[in-house]
Amino acid sequence: MKITLLYRKSVHENAARCYQLAKESREKIAGLEKAMKETGREIESARKKTTVREIRIKREREWFEKFHHAVTAAGSLMLGGRNAQQNDLLVAKRMEDADLFFHADIQGGAVVILKGGVDAGERDMEEAAQFAACFSNAWKNGNAAVDVYAVRKNQLTKKVSGGFVPAGAFAILGERKWFRNTRLALRIGVDDNGRIRLIPDRSAVVLKDQLVVVPSLAGKEKGAMAKSLAKRFGVHPDELLELLPNGKSKTAEIQKDRVV
Repeated sequence: MKITLLYRKSVHENAARCYQLAKESREKIAGLEKAMKETGREIESARKKTTVREIRIKREREWFEKFHHAVTAAGSLMLGGRNAQQNDLLVAKRMEDADLFFHADIQGGAVVILKGGVDAGERDMEEAAQFAACFSNAWKNGNAAVDVYAVRKNQLTKKVSGGFVPAGAFAILGERKWFRNTRLALRIGVDDNGRIRLIPDRSAVVLKDQLVVVPSLAGKEKGAMAKSLAKRFGVHPDELLELLPNGKSKTAEIQKDRVV
């Protein structure tokens, strides 16, 4: 350590000078330490207040995602109209002769098309019937079950004696295939690709972290249910609003030993 002495000053004066310099150095160090602590607190406070926004890459949507949609356990696509215009569009533009048309036996509801339904197995038809039941006014009414029917494309018409059938509705020709007392129940969960799916509870498909969703007049409104499910699955509520039926709902955990 080097000490500078001033030869013009006495020993006592040099000692006093060195003491004063040391005191000033200690004060500077204390001030610097205090400033560092305050800066650290400011950085920590700013870090807590900063919201880290997740950057999401917007994926290209498939054409069928503008409709209610699901895939049966056997891999057949089900499409449901979200409104009267989409009901008409599905039949006019998307339904083929090999498809089946499903509708709940109640006024108001989605037209559901089961692609390849004419040759589908009974289990696939039951899934489509349950899908149609859930996206009908039976859900709004809080019904536990409703009858559903299926017909082929050539049995549908917009013409009736005395006029035309209104938008979103169809007159049925010939015999219908009935699915009596179809239970209103859906399952929501995460598929193998990490996407949220809503499928008929009748489906044999197993989703991750899945819940059963059923209509309930004592349950949550659609918006509140979407927010609740969004917290569970870590997604934006708007994603759930697109999936859920209109009306009040409640959820239940899946019984591990249940049979669907």
